[in-house]
Amino acid sequence: MKNKLVIVTGASSGIGRACANRFAQKGANIVLAARSTDKLHLVAEEISKLGVRVLVVSADVSKEQDCRNLIDQTLSTFGRIDILVNNAGISMRALLNDIELDVLRKVMDVNFWGAVYCTKFALPALLESKGSVVGVSSIAGYKGLPGRTGYSSSKFAMHGFFEALRIENMKKGLHVLIACPGFTASNIRSSALGGDGSSQGETPRDEKKMMQPEEVADYIVEAIIKRKDRLTLTFNGKLTVLLNKFFPKLVDKLVYNHMSKEPGSPF
Repeated sequence: MKNKLVIVTGASSGIGRACANRFAQKGANIVLAARSTDKLHLVAEEISKLGVRVLVVSADVSKEQDCRNLIDQTLSTFGRIDILVNNAGISMRALLNDIELDVLRKVMDVNFWGAVYCTKFALPALLESKGSVVGVSSIAGYKGLPGRTGYSSSKFAMHGFFEALRIENMKKGLHVLIACPGFTASNIRSSALGGDGSSQGETPRDEKKMMQPEEVADYIVEAIIKRKDRLTLTFNGKLTVLLNKFFPKLVDKLVYNHMSKEPGSPF
């Protein structure tokens, strides 16, 4: 990772912030991207102490021009891209019958289109460096989660996009990683959108009992170094993916029962 150039979207908190730190600890130069510039500068200050170069770019990945600007600023500053971590994402929690369609569009714009835009504009540089592109997805990209139709849809779409991209470029040296952390302690649930588009506020889960972002970052960085195709984390996550291949109806019932026990569950 020494002197490699890594772009991390959604870098102001959670998995994105932890990944940026881990890459910097290994000697990589970092481009931090997110909407919250104030938080990004705090992360940049923290990372700069490790002796690497850091660039902060304010970007809303749901906007095509912001993603183009992110890549343009990166190339004008560093002249290369070795790793792109598409981590920016939002969640939602509401029954389809109760949700505004604009909420579903917003989730898809950030989670799916944000990854598409950034990857599209960075692809020539990544092909030149024979680098890595990462889609930080979810177990919800393997199994639909009730009350999270928009979120699951966006992650299923990410899987199809990155899998097709990998096959397209399998003879060009491009590494594509689909990373599925499972439930991780972060602010994604507290900032999840309700049916009317407002933030749901307090997280419905005990964040302290979940895998921490720093641990997830360690796994992601290691998977990139080993150029793995897929990364699925947590015992429950791996078990869900495995059982769903052979007993999908059983897993439907198990997922329903599990998710229905959340505080304030919509079903």
